[in-house]
Amino acid sequence: MNEAATKLPAVAIVGRPNVGKSALFNRLIRRKVAIVHDQPGITRDRISAVCASGTQPFVLWDTGGIFGAGEAELTGQVRRAAEEAFCDSDLLLFVVDAKEGLSPIDEELARVLRKSQKPVVLVINKIDDDKHESLAAEFDSLGFKSSIAISAEHDRGILDLLGAIDRLLPSPVVDSLSTSPQSLAVAILGRPNVGKSSLINSIVRSIADVE
Repeated sequence: MNEAATKLPAVAIVGRPNVGKSALFNRLIRRKVAIVHDQPGITRDRISAVCASGTQPFVLWDTGGIFGAGEAELTGQVRRAAEEAFCDSDLLLFVVDAKEGLSPIDEELARVLRKSQKPVVLVINKIDDDKHESLAAEFDSLGFKSSIAISAEHDRGILDLLGAIDRLLPSPVVDSLSTSPQSLAVAILGRPNVGKSSLINSIVRSIADVE
């Protein structure tokens, strides 16, 4: 039977290790999927889920593949993860750590994101208490028009962030010519860094709503 297919917009969470990307991912989708740990780089591969917490659903990506290394190598990995994310996404959530402050990797990543021509929301995480709000001012120098101070751990500012996402996302595209297929389980296998995540992202964004 022919049914309209909806291509959901996609949002990617980017940032250097240990700024709270996975905690934010879990908070937005309202369940624990991403692994949260104090050790940088626990999220080895990108993961995705449909987020329905706002006024319109979207595919949310938590960028992975970043692990502990020297600063130059780590900066390169963060940059590559961001470039892959903005190629695949309609909106980028750039997460920084208010308590640790602005880092050279944050500044490098900001330069990369500004070149992407995609909308970016600067998400200043770990504002866990009112007394931490002054820490957000340090990140004004990154030059992003849209910024939200949040605490992913304590659910502060998440509604404001969802509102910003709703304003910046394109509406879902409905394709009335698509046919709803039968449910099918598919496993994608391969060694690291051969493009498994990019392939999964392409499939998720074009899949129809099915029974």
